[in-house]
Amino acid sequence: MYRSVSLRAVICLSTLFPAVMVQAATDPDIEALKQELLELKQRYEVQQKALAVLEQRVRQVEDQPATPQPKRLAKSPADMKGNQRVATGTGAAAASGGAAGGGGASYGQSLADDSQPAQSVSNLYDEASGFFGGGKFSFETGVTYARYDTRQLILNGFLALDSIFLGNINLDRIKADTWTLDLTGRYNFNNRWQFDINAPVVYRESTYQSGGANEGAAGVTSEETVTKDPTLGDVNFGVAYKFLDESVNTPDAVVTLRVKAPTGKDPFGIKLRQAQGNTNLFVPDDLPTGNGVWSITPGISLVKTFDPAVLFGTLSYTHNLEESFDDISSTVNQKTPGKVRIGDSFQIGAGVAFALNEKMSMSFSVSDLIQKKSKLKQDGGDWQSVVSSDANAGYFNVGMTIAATDNLTIVPNLSIGMTDDAPDFQFSLKFPYYF
Repeated sequence: MYRSVSLRAVICLSTLFPAVMVQAATDPDIEALKQELLELKQRYEVQQKALAVLEQRVRQVEDQPATPQPKRLAKSPADMKGNQRVATGTGAAAASGGAAGGGGASYGQSLADDSQPAQSVSNLYDEASGFFGGGKFSFETGVTYARYDTRQLILNGFLALDSIFLGNINLDRIKADTWTLDLTGRYNFNNRWQFDINAPVVYRESTYQSGGANEGAAGVTSEETVTKDPTLGDVNFGVAYKFLDESVNTPDAVVTLRVKAPTGKDPFGIKLRQAQGNTNLFVPDDLPTGNGVWSITPGISLVKTFDPAVLFGTLSYTHNLEESFDDISSTVNQKTPGKVRIGDSFQIGAGVAFALNEKMSMSFSVSDLIQKKSKLKQDGGDWQSVVSSDANAGYFNVGMTIAATDNLTIVPNLSIGMTDDAPDFQFSLKFPYYF
């Protein structure tokens, strides 16, 4: 009983007089408590500083503007189309995985899946493969200027004593300027099939020069110019099928088939008349805007990405059908019916392109067209080859694609002739518009 009473008394005293109890504690205990309190204060200050630094970093991140995810400059448009096909499924899976906190796709993988190719690369693919898959409908307006200037020196005589030429010297020159307005409409079905039709409008101007010395025109140099007002050329239409999509080891592959109709002015039956005062110079009465026969051209185009470059190549073969004409003679006041076989040709080309930025890309390529000799046959006669009708036209091409808007692209291209049969240069400017 005595102990319980004493304990209650102590408790009451400690409640009423805590200072008395503290003073009752020994000096070593007080020092230990003070040291522990000091250590707690130091830890608290360190944690406060760390929290202040983290808060400052969070504010810096929050103040920065949101930036889009980086885009690859040379990614195949086929990748984007594949991502679009599975976008719903991957989005749902990512959402469920994030909610569950489980392991979804890595950040790098999601970045590769979500990124889209630069618009300039998509336009570059369209130009390189000839397959315009960016929209269901597209319409293209193009203007092409070609300059052709050739000289031919004809010597009719012999060298006397290896230094003096005895005979006639004729210098012939042809300067030709051709302007072509191309109107092309395309329809893309399911990003696999493409149908297009092209209608060219052609304006031509040719200047013929001849100088020489002969019995009919001693020391005469003559020049005459023949023009052809804008006239419809050979309308052509084609179909393309994309049978292979680009992967790690395979390129985009498109096969094409084009048919050209003889809707333009054919070159057969155009008469050559002699220029006044110069028996060396003959000029045509008119200029053609087509070749006068039906033709069929199968081809294939390949495009492959090797980041950051895009490689492309084309191969085609043109077969011209045999055609009959009421007149195949170029002699004035003479009409000779007969048949024509224009020589077949094949064309090969290859190049490389780079995306400079999101809106612009540049390409470099070479192409070569080789054509066989043409043949003529008068009714009742035999086939005869046309002299100098075979050709080898090589070109070096420098092109660009400029994404003016989401729907409009500007495509300038410069072709420089590398052989005598090719035009000196050719410049084209095309404006594909996607609907």
